Amino acid sequence: MTDLQTQADAKTVPAITILGLPVHRVNMQEALDIVDRFVRERKPRHIITADASMLVMAQEDRELRSILLAADLITPDSAGVLWAARRQGTPLAERVSGVELVERFCALSAQKGYRLYFLGAAPGIAAAAAERMRRRYPGVQIVGAYHGFFGPTENEAILDEIRRCQPDILCVALGIPKQEKWIATYQRALGVPVAIGVGGTFDVLSGKVRRAPQWMRRLHLEWLWRLLNNPRKLGKVLLLPRFVKLVWRSQRTQQPLKTG
Repeated sequence: MTDLQTQADAKTVPAITILGLPVHRVNMQEALDIVDRFVRERKPRHIITADASMLVMAQEDRELRSILLAADLITPDSAGVLWAARRQGTPLAERVSGVELVERFCALSAQKGYRLYFLGAAPGIAAAAAERMRRRYPGVQIVGAYHGFFGPTENEAILDEIRRCQPDILCVALGIPKQEKWIATYQRALGVPVAIGVGGTFDVLSGKVRRAPQWMRRLHLEWLWRLLNNPRKLGKVLLLPRFVKLVWRSQRTQQPLKTG
């Protein structure tokens, strides 16, 4: 696979392709620097934290594929993505996960005044995550939190609430691909500088779910920890063998990136 150059406004962020989709060559600090620039530029930007399951889903979900191709920043958020990058000879520096990004946003909010909004997860979880982050990072500006168990009739009220709160960064935890599609549908109407899908991040930040021990993270076994603690994630885990098969097949065929 060859490197793909994708455009992020006036500056180009280098990326590789995996299964015909871009993943940017950024480490955690570089991703944070880009987010900081996006916040200052005040244009609606969509950040995606891509794991192996998302890249598999996007092979058949044309809407999700289009969203990935149009995203402003896509970070590598799984051991599978890092493995695929190494396998095809385009290694990435490190995993840049949603959980770690949101916690870094909180730390930077206390320093720089970023305004954050937490949307998603079960009732009470986003609010609990916000409260825990306020205790951990005094001065953090989490300007609102709302659960993800809402229907279409509540959308307009939620959009009005987010607009009223005027966040710089909107963190959306509705699960893949719902969160990416929700952001793509409503971000421009919201005018939020940065919107990012963050999956199960609020469950972790609230303390409801513990992260894998450090040794498991070092061995890239966080997926196993999540499965053991939440068997409902089995469907997502079962996409991993398909991901491996698709990566092997794509290496044999050397398919170029499809842009349509």
